[in-house]
Amino acid sequence: MKPVQTALRRLGTSLLLAGVAAASVGCGGHPVQRKLSGRWLGERIENVDGEALAAATGWVKGTSLEFADSTLTVAVPAEEPRSGPYRVVRVHERDVRLAVTRKDGTVDQLALKLDDERSLRWVIGDGRAIVLRREY
Repeated sequence: MKPVQTALRRLGTSLLLAGVAAASVGCGGHPVQRKLSGRWLGERIENVDGEALAAATGWVKGTSLEFADSTLTVAVPAEEPRSGPYRVVRVHERDVRLAVTRKDGTVDQLALKLDDERSLRWVIGDGRAIVLRREY
């Protein structure tokens, strides 16, 4: 149970830091930005078993991604939400890769899979993904 929680916390911290940036990206953007627009709430995690599932699910249900123009706000439990600019790096069918610039200028990659207009998966590695639902 503890290794998965630690990995999720590390991932959350890394992505929170990735969401912080010094400047805003220009308007217009990629058509995928319109598909991402809005607030996405964590619903469940895939490929976590046993004792770790309850803890991971609790963490996921407190997680959200909010896309407004070219700004991404990442919120995870026990941390302050962080916002910053992002850009679409690559789109292949339903797979989307975003680049998020940290405050120090470091660029991190965020992998998403668009299921439909109401559901997306945040691919976090090791065969795991966080399923998020669009808030209306």
